[in-house]
Amino acid sequence: MKVTGDWIEGAGTQAVCRMLEWAGHQALFVGGCVRNALLDEPVDDIDLATDAHPETVMDLAVAAGLKAVPTGIDHGTVTIVSDHIPHEVTTFREDVETFGRHAVVAYATEVSHDARRRDFTMNALYARCDGTLVDPLGGLPDLRARRVRFIDDPDQRIREDYLRILRFFRFHARYGDPGHGLDPEGLAAAARHADGLSGLSRERITGEMLKLLAAADPAPSVAAMRVAGVLAVVLPGAEDRALAPLVHLERQFDAAPDSLRRLAALHPEDTSHLRLSKAQARRLDTLREEAAAGRAPAELGYRHGAEMGLDIVLLRAALLEQPLNSDPRPALSEGAAARFPVTARDLMPRYTGPALGAKLAELERAWIDSGFRLSREQLLQQ
Repeated sequence: MKVTGDWIEGAGTQAVCRMLEWAGHQALFVGGCVRNALLDEPVDDIDLATDAHPETVMDLAVAAGLKAVPTGIDHGTVTIVSDHIPHEVTTFREDVETFGRHAVVAYATEVSHDARRRDFTMNALYARCDGTLVDPLGGLPDLRARRVRFIDDPDQRIREDYLRILRFFRFHARYGDPGHGLDPEGLAAAARHADGLSGLSRERITGEMLKLLAAADPAPSVAAMRVAGVLAVVLPGAEDRALAPLVHLERQFDAAPDSLRRLAALHPEDTSHLRLSKAQARRLDTLREEAAAGRAPAELGYRHGAEMGLDIVLLRAALLEQPLNSDPRPALSEGAAARFPVTARDLMPRYTGPALGAKLAELERAWIDSGFRLSREQLLQQ
């Protein structure tokens, strides 16, 4: 069986392959690029595994006239830029000793050793430079069945890095068969080790949760997280009851999956333990506040724009568990296009200071309540 695609046949990628193979080293594509290619999904990143040590990879790149960046050389990773495309080249590794997030790693010479330190069987698939599939652990049947399964002992894989608990749920949301539940052994192991997540950094937890919530339908995975006690650890007080209705409404009104909209639907008690950007935190606060405020779609469009307004309308309906029997998008668009015709200059010098702000707000309220129809002259007569 062979892996195919423009990404593997590209001149830049093949140049990296030749650089390693002509020097007598193995060069194997691994991980997401192989997995996604076999699933006929887009390949975003190109990773290779090799028996060449990172210092050797650096020297070979220089000799081949390619740019080499020691992005993770302490962990055996060098990024080779070829034809403007980054290729992460990592030396075969095996764990000698593991404890939580940290591990004592030794370089390996066999691909089977490298495969056994990975997380899931579907991520331990390799391909030679001509596309020939290399499956040292028999992960292909799991990939074909869209079954997310830990390699060997799930407890050991999780103890190596507790973030793998969240990756387990994320990968099921992204790649799992929606008609089947999560792997029972993996789910049980995730429940046993849920407390280990509390020792992870906020950045890592936030990144995984946002990726999970961006899946086409994360609701089954998040429900499983709740049952396993994982959701309570990463999002204290969160409830997933509104998530499935929100996904249904998103599909009904052609709204793309959105992590923050869905995070707001989970309604956690506190998100301060997450590492959100200032813009993300502001948007999340707006979603939660406006969903509770009850403004009409037209006003939401005026105040926040049609896209954000739709987010709020869908979120509110999901939280209230109410269907949307009419399409809010025309009203949202009308509001987004409306421009309040009165300015502060129009009211001066009759009004100044706080009185000016109060009068502007009063007239704006009247204008919104009129369906944006009152003219400037009509408003100034009030």
